Amino acid sequence: MRLILLGPPGAGKGTQAKILVEDYGIPQLSTGDILRAAIAAQTPLGLEAKAIVDRGDLVSDTIVNGIVSERLDAEDCKPGFILDGFPRTIAQANALDQMLAQKGMKLDAVVELKADADELVRRVIQRAKDSGGARADDNEEVLRKRLGVYAEQTAPLVNYYSQKGLLKTVDGMAPVDQVTSAIKTAIES
Repeated sequence: MRLILLGPPGAGKGTQAKILVEDYGIPQLSTGDILRAAIAAQTPLGLEAKAIVDRGDLVSDTIVNGIVSERLDAEDCKPGFILDGFPRTIAQANALDQMLAQKGMKLDAVVELKADADELVRRVIQRAKDSGGARADDNEEVLRKRLGVYAEQTAPLVNYYSQKGLLKTVDGMAPVDQVTSAIKTAIES
């Protein structure tokens, strides 16, 4: 099972990915985690990324694509994977298509967790209250900015994958177990 989870910040992608990892025995590939692992392992791309991050700059698509490609070659990805946070743009989606084709792989599904922006803001504010504001991004201003970036850069992927016949949409605002059930029904049908 090779999946991409799409959805705005706070929609529950991380929560659902963890459940699917347990249920399907495939790894969750978060670009942030992959990047940190490549830096820690001091791979050539990891060292290049470290220099960029240390300067405070954003890592280019070329480096992110390369690091994701290396990670897809790992043994634990042979039975499948869940991409979370990648691709974020149409350019990255095109690169992923080429990468998978070169590896003789294809995506099984792209799952969009549909979520209402105002409800996401309400959830995050509540989470901040419940946790004592432990997360730096748990405030309305930061979340609204991240939602704007998602709408501009990542939301176009919904149409991209819909045209390829891979998109499955589920209600990300439902309770966690209902979202999980809807995802499983969508990807197993």
